[in-house]
Amino acid sequence: MHDKQVRRRRAVLILLVAVSLILLTAYFGETPTSPLHSVQRGVVEVLSPVEQGASTVLAPVRSAAAWVSDTLHAKSQVKQLQARVQQLTFQLGQAKGAELQNHQLSHLVHLDNSSGIQAYRPVTAQVIARDPTLWYQTVEVDKGSDDGVRLHDPVIADKGLVGEVSEVSPTASIVSLITDHTVSVTARVTDASGDTGELVPAVGNPNQLVLQYLQPPNPGQIQNGPQPGQLVVSAGFRSNSLESYFPPNIPIGVVAQFNEDQLFNDGQIQVTPSADLRHFTVAQILTAPQPGTERAQAPPG
Repeated sequence: MHDKQVRRRRAVLILLVAVSLILLTAYFGETPTSPLHSVQRGVVEVLSPVEQGASTVLAPVRSAAAWVSDTLHAKSQVKQLQARVQQLTFQLGQAKGAELQNHQLSHLVHLDNSSGIQAYRPVTAQVIARDPTLWYQTVEVDKGSDDGVRLHDPVIADKGLVGEVSEVSPTASIVSLITDHTVSVTARVTDASGDTGELVPAVGNPNQLVLQYLQPPNPGQIQNGPQPGQLVVSAGFRSNSLESYFPPNIPIGVVAQFNEDQLFNDGQIQVTPSADLRHFTVAQILTAPQPGTERAQAPPG
């Protein structure tokens, strides 16, 4: 029974192929006015409106399908682009951070070379926390007593002196900045006279210092006194076995514009810090005094 069905299907297939070949041969062999051509034209005329109508009806469906496809593709691209942007942003942050740190380290290297800092066995530390207040009075660094850090060790960063160690734990330290009211430094102006005084924070201005207890110049000789733009450095002092916490000649800031009356009447001038106290991220702690000396805070002038 199965063999008969197979033979019938094969016979029908062969018959259809033969008829198709005959019709194709007759179609291509006849003239355009032949019956087969006429039948073709009639079928086309009948089915053409149906095809156009179907095309018009299905156009919104095709558009909707294309919109869905484009939307899915666009969403996929958006996710890929967002991931790429996030990756590039992270890489940019890493590069900018490294650039900033390299810039600050270059300033420290310059200080090391120009101020003889190596004699104080500097320990390089990273800033890990900052005082959240407007005044930025303290920062925390990641070096402590295990690294040789001690109370009152001077701290330099960026372009100059930034403060001293005020608290020490085995693995971290608190640095009080030179803008904190607990810190004072004996400093001098690098002018011909070497005017020396006590450098303290300016009241009401977290970005300014005051060099006080200066010897006012003689009237009419203001040009011989401190001038705006002159460098202010740590003075340091040594008396028998005592030495200042702060080594001499570490840059601190520059003389700011000041009222001459302040100098004549009060013996003080404004000083702008050299270091960017709000943004430095790496610092050096000077851990060793000169041999054979005992450190002591500089007394007020």
